[in-house]
Amino acid sequence: MAILTRSELDARLPGAARAWLHEALAEAAHSATARDAAATSYAVPAWELRFAAAGRHCGQEYADSVRTLLLHEARADADTLTRLYQQGTAAERRAVLLALPLLGPAPAAGLPLVEDALRTNDTRLVAAAVGPYAAEHLDPHSWRHALLKCLFTGVPVDAAEGLAHRARGDAELARMLGDYAAERTAAGRPVPADLHRVLALTSPTEES
Repeated sequence: MAILTRSELDARLPGAARAWLHEALAEAAHSATARDAAATSYAVPAWELRFAAAGRHCGQEYADSVRTLLLHEARADADTLTRLYQQGTAAERRAVLLALPLLGPAPAAGLPLVEDALRTNDTRLVAAAVGPYAAEHLDPHSWRHALLKCLFTGVPVDAAEGLAHRARGDAELARMLGDYAAERTAAGRPVPADLHRVLALTSPTEES
């Protein structure tokens, strides 16, 4: 699902939810400007509590967008992103992953979170982890394994941003796909249809 802008959320949310969002964003912006002073406090910033409650107040269909806006307004740093991810529910972790390409943190900030998500079998997290941030920052070895994870868990390969570009001419990916297909066939299990599609993309002449 696409991440909505603030104006798009304003147009879709009912009055009470819209008011809640405006208050939450104001708290996040204040937290960003007062970060140095707050660093000596052990209290959880109010906006982080709002981050957790976004689905209850704005609806689950808008929760990812609301959480992304909160992270942006708070100018969430690497420590904050890591804490929210590690302590969050699956829905909150998904939101952090989806927000990574929009927040622009250094690769070192987001990669451990992407790598953690790819170690799970939660299809929501795997799909979020192979988005634009992974396409830009994952090294070839890790990206290949991320694609195999999609095939293994049943996540559509279309979730992998930049699929055609990164797969083109990748002989090692073709070898890994062939090995995976052979293993499935030997075990009497079906080969995912997406595998053949990706295998075709590994041709050096395949166009995006």
